[in-house]
Amino acid sequence: MRQVTLAATQMACSWDIDKNIDKAEALVTRAAEAGAQVILLQELFETPYFCLEQSTDHFPIACSPDQSQVVQHFASLARKLGVVLPISYYEEAGLARYNSLAIADADGTILANYRKTHIPQAPGYEEKFYFSPGDSGFQVVETRFGRIGCGICWDQWFPETARCLALQGAEILLFPTAIGSEPNNPELDSSGHWQRTMQGHAAANMIPVVASNRVGREQDGNTAGVFYGTSFIAGCTGEILAEAGRTEETFITAAVDLDAAARYRSAWGVFRDRRPHMYGALHTLDGKTGTMR
Repeated sequence: MRQVTLAATQMACSWDIDKNIDKAEALVTRAAEAGAQVILLQELFETPYFCLEQSTDHFPIACSPDQSQVVQHFASLARKLGVVLPISYYEEAGLARYNSLAIADADGTILANYRKTHIPQAPGYEEKFYFSPGDSGFQVVETRFGRIGCGICWDQWFPETARCLALQGAEILLFPTAIGSEPNNPELDSSGHWQRTMQGHAAANMIPVVASNRVGREQDGNTAGVFYGTSFIAGCTGEILAEAGRTEETFITAAVDLDAAARYRSAWGVFRDRRPHMYGALHTLDGKTGTMR
């Protein structure tokens, strides 16, 4: 048995960066005190979700990981608490900017810097203005508490993300998120769809999944977003092990047995029976098998 306790946090954010950091630290500390060893914070928790509208005023938030207050602070916290922390931040690299995740091991070492692969563009989610598509590739890292693979928000809607991480040996999938209302479609509540998509990743790959989302109402210019929380942890058959509500600032935990999940995964033969040479259409945008675009 190799049991690991996972946690997800969720919180509201303001333009008081120090307050956001203090709030996130308090949630991480409480989760660690409750036994959590791998703790997931939400996407871009240092600030409000600044992608509601397009504005160059937000570009100065971006910085390198070495200069990032949030990366350095939470890497130190990971070392202090002995926990694994993926740390979401706005990265500047040369003339490019990325939506990135610095993954801190339980000794505070940054094991990887993942750059968000899939960049959305929709009213209220104007990310293509702020971020270049990630060039890091999907990464799996060996931490003190198991092999983890991470995506960021929009990445979580793509089965290819989860499958690539599973094929590289991930034992836990983690998705920091910022999602809520749709300004052009206020009647749409995507929370159930959002959750079921990732439950499907857990079930199809037989790997536990952790998703952390923010809560609260935020506004930039004429655009407002209400983030719906419902952060959750799913087991290796997609079952919900723990779930937060839509509005509270909180953390959730669940214990998983990575060895039991590995045995289950092996027994089903899903990876044994894959036929990659038949999947040529996945290399295309238009579905024409074998045609690279």
